[in-house]
Amino acid sequence: MITGFVDDPLFDRHRTGSGHPERPERLEAVRRAAEGLALHRLVPRDATREEIEACHDPVYLAFVQRMIEKGVPALDADTKICAESWPAAVRAAGAALALGEAWLAGTVETGFACVRPPGHHAERKQAMGFCLLGNVAILAAFLRRKGKRVAIVDWDVHHGNGTQDIFGSEPEVGFCSLHQSPLWPGTGDADETGAGNIRNIPMPPGSGDAEYCAAFDEQVLPWLEERSPDVVLVSAGFDAHANDPLAGQQVTAAGFANFTERLARWPLLCVLEGGYDLDALEESVRAVLTVLVDSPAPRA
Repeated sequence: MITGFVDDPLFDRHRTGSGHPERPERLEAVRRAAEGLALHRLVPRDATREEIEACHDPVYLAFVQRMIEKGVPALDADTKICAESWPAAVRAAGAALALGEAWLAGTVETGFACVRPPGHHAERKQAMGFCLLGNVAILAAFLRRKGKRVAIVDWDVHHGNGTQDIFGSEPEVGFCSLHQSPLWPGTGDADETGAGNIRNIPMPPGSGDAEYCAAFDEQVLPWLEERSPDVVLVSAGFDAHANDPLAGQQVTAAGFANFTERLARWPLLCVLEGGYDLDALEESVRAVLTVLVDSPAPRA
């Protein structure tokens, strides 16, 4: 397949301070993972205010910008900011959009956006969990405006509470999250179904490749078949890896490849979320990218 890859040096200038797990070195690991693969490099752009406000309240956006301009070092205990955080966040959302635009144009059949700050914890009116703007949500809203049927699969180890908050009352966008439970942020119970468009799959601590692949086969794939999307967006977090310091799952790089193989019957647009062990992140992203490049063209 023609697989797009989008990245920008601006993302490295979002500085979170010494010892913070969401650090610029994460993208260096992803870039190493992409070396030597037949990837179609895409140029990102900034998301427009209108595109961002499709998912976030204008008062919230003004608040974040004001805090950054004042030099406030953090929006909460986890979500650190610096002078470059707002431009980086706007470019991260725009990188996801550039991937979507390339897919709409037929330039790529699938792809991966190497971005930070991540996005799936950013709610409509609140930053949290390292996230300022909902990158995948902004892309989903954009594709919906283009008339596409969209489903989001979030395999980050933490529940995508922000994406759920943004689309929980919008039945036309499907959101499915597999996440360790119990674990921060404490949301994502199976009975949280939104407007019938939300599928939460809590995974017990210690779950590995076999348990996750069974969840894909028994729950995720039938849900996708029922929704029949034109495109599947992946909140691609890699913190369910056995070596990740922020969780307690046992997924391997081969497991992430298996997830991707199962989903590759649809066009996949993946956007980086978590993953904090650098070696595990590099190995896992390499496994996913290899599947994307080598897979036959998706059916949709």
